[in-house]
Amino acid sequence: MTSSVTLLSARPPSSSKHTKPSPRSVPVLAFIYGAAMNPAWLAERGIRAEPVTLARLPDHRLSFHGYTQVWDGAEEAALPAPGQALWGVIYKVSGLDVDRLDAAQGVRLNGTGTYFHYPVEVIDAEGAVHTAVMYRKAALRDERPPSTEYLAYVVEGAKACGLPADYVEAVSAIASVPAAYPVPLKANSGAQTAESDCC
Repeated sequence: MTSSVTLLSARPPSSSKHTKPSPRSVPVLAFIYGAAMNPAWLAERGIRAEPVTLARLPDHRLSFHGYTQVWDGAEEAALPAPGQALWGVIYKVSGLDVDRLDAAQGVRLNGTGTYFHYPVEVIDAEGAVHTAVMYRKAALRDERPPSTEYLAYVVEGAKACGLPADYVEAVSAIASVPAAYPVPLKANSGAQTAESDCC
């Protein structure tokens, strides 16, 4: 059975220019992988998201590219890889939490953000196919290692969500480099905290 989904960029029509827009009434199914699926990541950003099921994106793998000063290393991306699978969680997100999730992922409606919305079909452990929206990195160049601390955060989230043990082990084995300073940087740390440099 294939589940339905509303694209994240959709906005409900307003009956009048004087009418205040109402929160999104149709839930969004988002396939989230990497650090963002960590329940702590969602909670820190005030995002309420209901886990629906674990799922895998066929013919993709977890990779790291670019650079974020917040973690002093590369950020994750979904890279095409025939025969491999990228595991994550399908979350149901509603109302203003969709906007909060977009903002946290650096999505911009004009397409200039760090990540953009990408429709995918993912498969759960029972073999059912779900249509969802994934946050896909807008620009990729050479792969770079994440910081050891960031990779540990990703692994922590994978374990907390109950991803398959062999997948968690494979992610844990990804090469990483210890951060050169305490991470993650906070907004009030006094240092530049630009989220990422995709290039």
